[in-house]
Amino acid sequence: MTEASGPRIAPLPPDQWSDEVMQAIALLRPPDAKHQLPRRKGGPKGLNVLGTLANHPALMHAYHAFNGHILSSSTLTPRDRELLILRVAALRDAEYEWEQHVVIASGAGIADEEIERVRAGADAPGWSEHDAAMLLAVDELVADALVSDGTWGKLAEAFDTQQLMDLVFTVGAYDLLAMAFRSFGIELDADLAPPAS
Repeated sequence: MTEASGPRIAPLPPDQWSDEVMQAIALLRPPDAKHQLPRRKGGPKGLNVLGTLANHPALMHAYHAFNGHILSSSTLTPRDRELLILRVAALRDAEYEWEQHVVIASGAGIADEEIERVRAGADAPGWSEHDAAMLLAVDELVADALVSDGTWGKLAEAFDTQQLMDLVFTVGAYDLLAMAFRSFGIELDADLAPPAS
């Protein structure tokens, strides 16, 4: 798979972030959120992605308003959301998205062996029928932009209408981010990069 040769858009350092950028970042964690994302220790996180998006504050604001719902106000549980996002990242070979959400998935109670199993997909042994249906829905949406009738029926056994809608929009939101991260050549932040050997 072809990769960008490096950062195509230089991330702006935090001391160059405008008030509009700071307002856009705040949209990712609205105060009335149903689910709060776990915070990691050690200072600001996601500097490369936030700094890259800071080059276009209006776009950042618009996207974060939408993504703030996906991350904090969705009708999906944090576990369901993170399984969907990790599968998108695995299918799109989106390293930045994968590494960020491995951390978030761990905070949402997803075991390390489950996180690795996401790469194998819905057919890997050990998934519940519900989890397998979610992973299969991601595969179908990424491949065909359509959840098949069979998969939809399995999901509808556990999900209400709003949850089904949130599932599709979660996959779409993170498929778009995978495109952006890979096309912009966003590099891993130091806290996400594997240790030097």
